[in-house]
Amino acid sequence: MENQLGVLNALDAAKTQWYHFTAIVIAGMGFFTDAYDLFSISLITKLLGRIYYFDAHSAKPGTLPPRIAAAVNGVAFCGTLAGQLFFGWLGDKLGRKRVYGLTLMLMVICSIASGLSFGKSPHGVMATLCFFRFWLGFGIGGDYPLSATIMSEYANKKTRGAFIAAVFAMQGFGILTGGIVALIVSAAFDHAYKALPYNVDKEHSTAPQADYIWRIILMFGAIPALLTYYWRMKMPETARYTALVARNAKQAAADMSKVLQVDLNAEQEKVDKIGIEPSNSFGLFSKEFAKRHGLHLLGTTSTWFLLDIAFYSSNLFQKDIFSAIGWLPKAETMSATHEVYRVAKAQTLIALCGTVPGYWFTVAFIDHIGRFVIQLMGFFFMSVFMFALAIPYQHWKTHNAGFLIMYSLTFFFANFGPNATTFVVPAEIFPARLRSTCHGISAAAGKAGAIVGSFGFLYAAQSTHPDKVDKGYHTGIGVKNALLVLGAVNCLGMLFTLLVPEPKGRSLEEITGENEEDKGQQQASVGNVPV
Repeated sequence: MENQLGVLNALDAAKTQWYHFTAIVIAGMGFFTDAYDLFSISLITKLLGRIYYFDAHSAKPGTLPPRIAAAVNGVAFCGTLAGQLFFGWLGDKLGRKRVYGLTLMLMVICSIASGLSFGKSPHGVMATLCFFRFWLGFGIGGDYPLSATIMSEYANKKTRGAFIAAVFAMQGFGILTGGIVALIVSAAFDHAYKALPYNVDKEHSTAPQADYIWRIILMFGAIPALLTYYWRMKMPETARYTALVARNAKQAAADMSKVLQVDLNAEQEKVDKIGIEPSNSFGLFSKEFAKRHGLHLLGTTSTWFLLDIAFYSSNLFQKDIFSAIGWLPKAETMSATHEVYRVAKAQTLIALCGTVPGYWFTVAFIDHIGRFVIQLMGFFFMSVFMFALAIPYQHWKTHNAGFLIMYSLTFFFANFGPNATTFVVPAEIFPARLRSTCHGISAAAGKAGAIVGSFGFLYAAQSTHPDKVDKGYHTGIGVKNALLVLGAVNCLGMLFTLLVPEPKGRSLEEITGENEEDKGQQQASVGNVPV
């Protein structure tokens, strides 16, 4: 492309260098923290019920009321959705770097504040926790469009998919670390509680010290975010934003000369020429955008929405599924601290067997077989395994090992599939001046799906018997129906994947047509949708 800027050509053609890995770690640690904060709540919801909703008239341990459980699990997603839209828009208006540190500091402050939640009553503590988790989610939401856009604009075109997927793959390590931290903390308190000298029923009671467990687990999320802040502030703004949006060729060349360690020309004349092209001035709500990218945005939003219904509901309510099939003992047979340990052990095993490997399979193959094939394949196999779990559901109650294998495979193909590709593609197929905004919109659609999953699955998985609904108990019938619904959702995901283009092996400007002078060429470059 003769109209392409030299600085952008240099980025596209650059061999894999140390700065690529530095960018992956800096952006990826945000996602590590995101996943830790979002999924650690599922490790402690049973404990919260036992601590704050103990029924003195019943011999059974307390549980969170359904509405409280839905709020505690889902409020962070509401904040994340708002943060994705706001910071996505702000990233295009002010620049990626200028708002990048703000999201991290919000995550640090609100992680600590969540662990310090207070109140005069159980409802007061839960209300405070929900308040801080909303703002925690708001900061997390900003990390999605900013990290994806920064990594896509730093990467070369040959391995861009792997680099963006590697950032997202840090989410797997965040989920795994959440389980490990919960294992260590709960095991330490469980051991200390059993060693106490006084005579109580330590197997079935809730220790006063158990209140520290959930607070420590939540506050630990501040540590990785805090460690990353300094390096985020040292990153230069991406050349694509500086040149194509801010129109400052000199600054873009200077920044990338340091990063690539080569001399680059400013080429302000080319930047000015690109800036006055009518094809580079249409807005998000214009007819031109709808014509060029409308179907693409529909594809990225719908597939992410459908994927997150299945992915987040499965993640957040693993403990209920494990209890329903008998893999976890009944709550009344163990202490509160030991219950946290057993839930964390189960979820850590799932992360090790299915979640983490799936992410890195995507990193390894995304630039070879493409985003489209991986996403279609992932939705297909998620459907297969969801139906395979749901249809012979009673069979799995006596075959726990088989259930665990099948359930792990759904997470493997979620991550070696649409959970990774829905994050990668929106960072590649939209123009630079709208890239962060469109990624934020796509991600927000995903979080809308997570909200549907977290609230919907809670009620779908509950018994229809009024007494059991009030007490928050779950039955196999509800879980079976929920798995059937999730299988159907994944089938819809396959259908909407047909709207998503394949950006493999092309530069960002070639995909969007930003540097093409001929209007016909531009339309051709963005209209290739593989079937």
